[in-house]
Amino acid sequence: MKAANSVLSSYGTTIFTVMSQLAQQHDAVNLGQGFPEGLEPPKVLRAAAEAAEAGPHQYPPMMGIPALRQAVAAHDRRFYGLDLDPDAEVMVTSGATEALADCLFGLIEPGDEVVLIEPLYDSYVPIIRRAGGIPRTVRIAPPDWTLPRDDLAAAFSDKTKLIVLNSPMNPSGKVFDSDELAFIADLVERYDTYAVCDEVYEHLVFDGRTHIPLMTLPGMRERCARIGSAGKTFSVTSWKVGYIVAAPALMAPIAKTHQFLTFTTPTCLQTAVAAGLGQDPAVLEQLGPDMAARRDRLADGLRGLGFPVMDCAGTYFLTTDIRGVGFEGTDEEFCRHITAEAGVTAVPFSAFYRDPAAAPRHYARFCFAKLDSALDEAVARLARHFG
Repeated sequence: MKAANSVLSSYGTTIFTVMSQLAQQHDAVNLGQGFPEGLEPPKVLRAAAEAAEAGPHQYPPMMGIPALRQAVAAHDRRFYGLDLDPDAEVMVTSGATEALADCLFGLIEPGDEVVLIEPLYDSYVPIIRRAGGIPRTVRIAPPDWTLPRDDLAAAFSDKTKLIVLNSPMNPSGKVFDSDELAFIADLVERYDTYAVCDEVYEHLVFDGRTHIPLMTLPGMRERCARIGSAGKTFSVTSWKVGYIVAAPALMAPIAKTHQFLTFTTPTCLQTAVAAGLGQDPAVLEQLGPDMAARRDRLADGLRGLGFPVMDCAGTYFLTTDIRGVGFEGTDEEFCRHITAEAGVTAVPFSAFYRDPAAAPRHYARFCFAKLDSALDEAVARLARHFG
């Protein structure tokens, strides 16, 4: 038998699937995989049900239904002052991961270099490598996640095609500020590159901070593809509705990739997301404070057990140092241990590095986008286990 693709077949099952299966086997409170609980907006769910009943049920337009493209454009104008043409600069995708694939396959030529900041979402590197790109990683580190500017500048060269910028950042919870974004924008412009901006947690920013799309900075309008996610904004991760905004010249190759991947996304779900984005802005503005309360609930509980908790400015993930409770094994051993022995599941932090063997091995990631009862039960179980 001839071998399968050597890039994708070299990867194992994702750690999220592995840990979720373990959680099911041990009836654990699953704070590993990033799926929220109890946060789905009733209005958006009703809109989906009504749209599913009403139809239509055939292929929608490849770029997305007009109502959702207009809603995305209106959302970005309201929150960020972006003036978008919904017909030429907005495209709907089947989730943000597909949006990433569209951007990376559509923009990368074999041999192009791509700058990444790790720890990072685990799909970036496989997609880049499959597209023929060469990853160049720069690392931020806990506890404060400071951007190493000299290292970042050194990662850029004449071979650089683009940078993937995730802000708010999974798994670190870092939110890049205006000064850091200006530094990145300068590099993008100086080296004549693009930026693929993964901004799926845009409304989950805490403690008075503000999410600033790189696209809003001078010179970046024509160089950025901005990715959003209804799954993250409205806590409906199974819907797989994402969207990309980009200038027409940048959108053209991205859209050509999309047409050969998923092509379209269910009409009823697009209709519901359009309704969600069209709500009173105060509804979306409240998402951050509501999620911050869950962050603080879990963080206080973990600190009370002895876990040092890293700064989390956004997303719905906390990073903890497992050495705080005297655990001396690796992060993967810790996550397997607490799943089986304490009935609580987390994800090993080393999974978010290009080379896990060279990554820090004493951190774990906990998801706090859960019911208060689940967070309290997880802390209580850990307390019983660690004494």
